[in-house]
Amino acid sequence: MRKLIRGAVAALLALPLFLASSPSAQAAPTPLAMTSGFYVDPNSSPAVWAAANPGDGRAAAIRTSIAGTPMARWFGSWSGDIGSAVGSYTGAAQAADKLPLLVAYNMYGRDACGGHSGGGAASPSEYARWIDSFARGIGSRPAVVVLEPDALGDYSCMSQAQIAERQNMLTNALSQFRSSAPNAWVYLDAGNPRWVDASTMAQRLHSSGLSLARGFSLNVSNYFTTSENVSYAGGVNQALGQRYGYSKPFVVDTSRNGNGSNGEWCNPGGRRIGTPTQQGGGAEMLLWVKTPGESDGNCGVGSGSTAGQFLPEVAYKMIYGY
Repeated sequence: MRKLIRGAVAALLALPLFLASSPSAQAAPTPLAMTSGFYVDPNSSPAVWAAANPGDGRAAAIRTSIAGTPMARWFGSWSGDIGSAVGSYTGAAQAADKLPLLVAYNMYGRDACGGHSGGGAASPSEYARWIDSFARGIGSRPAVVVLEPDALGDYSCMSQAQIAERQNMLTNALSQFRSSAPNAWVYLDAGNPRWVDASTMAQRLHSSGLSLARGFSLNVSNYFTTSENVSYAGGVNQALGQRYGYSKPFVVDTSRNGNGSNGEWCNPGGRRIGTPTQQGGGAEMLLWVKTPGESDGNCGVGSGSTAGQFLPEVAYKMIYGY
C-alpha cells in the first residue's frame, strides 16, 4: 500500500512539469514569431507608380527607398467588400510567410473636426458590420492592425454623446478582433505627442477599450521624432498604470519623421523618410504606417491634391530630405 501511495504522489508531483512542457500549456506564438519578417506590399502606390514610369528619373530611388520597405495598406470605404479585400491581402502575405501591416480607417464620423479626411461608415451599426468583416477577413492569420488613426485626437467639435458613441465603436471593434482574429496584434491609435496631453490620452484610450488591444500607436501620418514619441508613450503608460493598473506596448509611425516636425501636419516641405519598419527601436515596433509621398490633403507641398493621392515629386524629395 505504501508503495502505491508513494507512486501516486510521485505521479502527481510530476504532473505540473508535464503540463508545463505540453504544447497546450505553452504561450501562443506571436505574429512576429509566426512569420519570417514584414510583408512588402507589391501593389503599394509607390510600387505601382514606379512600375508604370520606368523611364522617369525618380523611379529607381522611389522603388528602392520607399516601395521596397514594408508599409501598411489602408482599408476603408474604397476597399469594396472588406472581408474579401482583407482576406486577399493577408492571404498573400501568409503565402509569402510574411507579416502584413493593415490600417482600419472607416469609422463613422471620421475626422469630424479636421475635415481633410472626412468620410467613413454611414452609421455606427454599419461600422460594426464593416469591422466585423475586417476581423473575419484576417481570421487566424498573423497580422498587425492600426485601428482608426486620429479617432481619439480631436474631440473639440464633438458632444459627450458623440464621444461616447465613438468610444463604444472602438471598444466593439477591439472585441471583434479579439474573438475573430486571435493572431492579430491590434494597436488603438493615440495621436501624437503634441496633440493631447498624455494623461488625457490615457483616459481616452482606456475608455475606448485599450485593455482589449495589444497596445497603442503613435505618430500615424505625422512627423515627430521617434524619441519624442517614446517619451510621450512613457507618459501615457505612467498615467495608465497610476489610474487603471496596467500599461501597454506601443508602435511608432516612422515613415516620414526622419527630419522631425516643423510644426505643420499637412504636407509640410523639407520632411524625410525615417527608420524602416522593424522591431524595437525604443518601441515594440517602428512601422511605416503612412506611405511616403501620399498626400495629406489639399495643402502644403501637396496643394491641389486629395488625401491619399500619390505625389512622386513629394516622395522623391522625402528620400533626400528637401
